[in-house]
Order: sequence, then structure tokens, then C-alpha cells
Amino acid sequence: MAIFPMLADIINWGWLRIGPPYIYINIDPVLIHIGPLALRWYGLMYVVGIVIGLWVMRGYAKRKGVTQDIVYRALFWCVVAGLIGGRLYFVIQQPNLVSYYLANPINIIATWEGGMAFFGAIFLVIPTIYWRARVERINPLVAIDCGVIFAAAGQIFGRIGNLINGDIIGYRSTLPWSTVYVHPASWACSVSNLCNVPVQPAAAYELLTNIALLVFMLYLARYLRRPGVLMLVYLYGYVITQFFLFFVRDNDIVNFLGLHWGLKQAQWTSLVVFILLLPITYLVFRYSKPVPEGEVAARYGIPQKLAAEQIEEQQLEPEVPDTHADAEAAAEEAEEEEATEAPLAAEAQDEQLEATTLDNGAKAPLATEAQDEKVEATSLDNGAQVPLAEEAQDEKVEAKALGNGDDAKGTLATEAQDEKLEATVLDGRTETNNGTPAPQEAQVEGDEQETAEPGDGTLAAQEEQTTIES
Repeated sequence: MAIFPMLADIINWGWLRIGPPYIYINIDPVLIHIGPLALRWYGLMYVVGIVIGLWVMRGYAKRKGVTQDIVYRALFWCVVAGLIGGRLYFVIQQPNLVSYYLANPINIIATWEGGMAFFGAIFLVIPTIYWRARVERINPLVAIDCGVIFAAAGQIFGRIGNLINGDIIGYRSTLPWSTVYVHPASWACSVSNLCNVPVQPAAAYELLTNIALLVFMLYLARYLRRPGVLMLVYLYGYVITQFFLFFVRDNDIVNFLGLHWGLKQAQWTSLVVFILLLPITYLVFRYSKPVPEGEVAARYGIPQKLAAEQIEEQQLEPEVPDTHADAEAAAEEAEEEEATEAPLAAEAQDEQLEATTLDNGAKAPLATEAQDEKVEATSLDNGAQVPLAEEAQDEKVEAKALGNGDDAKGTLATEAQDEKLEATVLDGRTETNNGTPAPQEAQVEGDEQETAEPGDGTLAAQEEQTTIES
């Protein structure tokens, strides 16, 4: 101590002291008491792990075509499955399963006290992700790849919770980095009876391996195009590290299927999972094809919903603004639509007015043309009737002349009748052409004819009498 005074109490913050010879942790597992409730560091680290896991996984999910809505819908089910599976697998491994857990069932769900077996979470979460992927119509292997990135990132904060809580401890050790728990409420002091005893920092070892595995997975995630490979990397990495790390963890040695290999429960589980991964690896490389460039990995090769089903779902789930910002965005969108519709309405009105004007302009020439055709038809009709009337009159006069023989009076009468007929025809033509009768002219011509008839008859009679006397 006197030789290396600079190494004494390198860090001494009360709750954490690093100095020769060991690392001392003096943290109360309970962060804050709220009445009968207690907020523990272990539970808080789980919440932080979920948030950070989502943040780390977000970029990968976006590149693979898994939307945030799908992630959030699956998150609830995966968290519940992880808590149930991890806790139950931890409980069934405990030697006091009957005396402590089954005798007091409330202790089974007391996750805030610590004690989770991550293998149990894996066993239940992977089927849950597969189920949600089928519901969402995305590639299950792509969804599981997203899930293992989330797990690797969140697991780091879970190990910090284990380190504070003191529920993962190794064998007794005299190494300089050995951990000593001094708080009486810690798991090491209250349950394991290892208070103020230096032990291997098994939780810190797992923390470091989790960080290294996450970094390696994030590196591979940018180059791998075959869905499911990232899942295999995580599972192989986890079972291998767990198998070797448990050689320094102070857990009970158990037998499995009559085999006495001096292994612990987690090591047996690692061996079984490793064996199961061999055929799974073959199936992944046999049936999971690399996604071509430009394709959406999450939906590549997966039948999607028909357009009619999507429309029906949109109608059943109308979009409603949930926040003030959404309401403002909707109002701005409505104003933009009104501003766009106003010019369109004015333009439509102008087009309608122009169409009306063109329609009226087209109707006027058509009406004029129709009127001209009507007048022409009337004229042709009257012109056809006049010759027919003249021909009929001539036939009548000719017949009358033949009936009277060579009677001079009849001849004169016939001539007078012809002149009268000619005057009538002229009068009819005048009416046809002008549209109005000419009564005065017809009257004058008729008087002239009547005046001429008696004169002509008298003169003829006188000439006849002179001839006889001679």
C-alpha cells in the first residue's frame, strides 16, 4: 500500500469504490420508495433496455421495410412473452422451486426482485415474432433478425441491472477485478450469503460479451442480404458465450438425462440449443434466398393483401388526428386544398361560359338556315300548284268550247274567260311572291275585262247583221 499510494481508492463515490484490492459495490437495489411500492434498479434497466433496443433496431428495420407501426404492434406481445418465458424458465431451475415459489405463487411473478433466464425469453419470443410476422404479412426471418438486434441491445442494460442487483455472481476469487457486494439488501447479501466476499464479476463478463456480440451483428447487418443469417449469428454467439461463462458462475451442477458431465442448467440448455441450430442453419441456407437489390426484404416473396382488403381496412379504421400537431397539419392541408380548388372552380366556370357562347353561336346559323329552307319549300309548293291549276282550267275551257260548236259568243266568252284566268294566275303569283294579295290591281283588271266583253259582243252582232242584209 505504501509502495503504490496512487492506486488507493482510484474511485470512491460511496456507492462504487474501485481500489486495491477489489471493486466494491454499495448500491441499494431499490431506487426509490413510493408508499408501499418500490422502484428497483433492475426494473428500470429493463425499461431503458426496451427503449434503447428500439432505437438501435430502428435503422435496420427501416432498411428492411419493417414499418414502425408493425414494430409497435409486435412490441407489446414480445415484451409480455419475454417476461413470462424468462421468469418461468428461471423459476423451474431453482432448487427451492417447491418450498419457495410453489408455496408462495406470488414469488413466481416477482420479477422486480431479479431472476430472469434469458433462454426462456428466447424460447417464447421467437414463436411470438413468427406469429406476428404472419399476421402482418412480412417475412418471419426478417422480423426475427430485427428482434435479435433488439434483444442484443436491450440485454446490455439488463446485465447492468444484474450487476447492480447482485443476482449474477461467480465463484469466490482473489483477482484484482473481483466484485464485493456490501449493501445488505443486495441479492448477494440477502439470498446468496456472500456479503463482503470477493467473487468473480460474472455479470460484468456477460455485459462485455453482449457488447461485443452487438457490435459484430451491427457490422454484419449492413452486408447480409439473406434473411435469417443474423438470427443464427446471435443464437450461436449467445449459446457459445453462455456455455463458457457459466464455468465461472456460482450455480448448481445438475445432471441431464443421466449424464454426469459437471455442467449447470444453462450449459445443458446451450448444448441442446446448439444441436437444434444445426438443422435450422441448413433450412435457412436451403430455403431463405438473398434479397435482390431494390427489393423490400420484409415483403419479398410474401403474398400481400389485395387492394380491396386494404381499402376495407382503411374504411374500418379511419384516420383521426390524435394530437394537436396532427390537427394543425390536417387544417393546413384543408386550406391548401381550398386554395387549389378556387382557381379550378373559376377555370371551370370560364370554360362553361365559353361553351355556352359557342353553343348559342352555332344555334343561330342553324335556325337561319332552317328558316330559309322552309321558305324555299313553300315557294316550290306554290309554284307546283299554279301550273296544275292552269292545266285544269285549260281543259275545262276546251271542253266548254267543244260543247258550244262554232258559236261566236261562246268563243268570245272563252277568250274572256282565258283573260280572266290569266289575270287570276298573275294575281296568285303576286300573292305567292310577296306574301300579301293585291286586291286593287285584280279589281281593275276585272273591270276592264267586264267592260270589254259587252262591247265586243255588240260589234260582232252588228257585223253579222250587215252581212245578212247584203
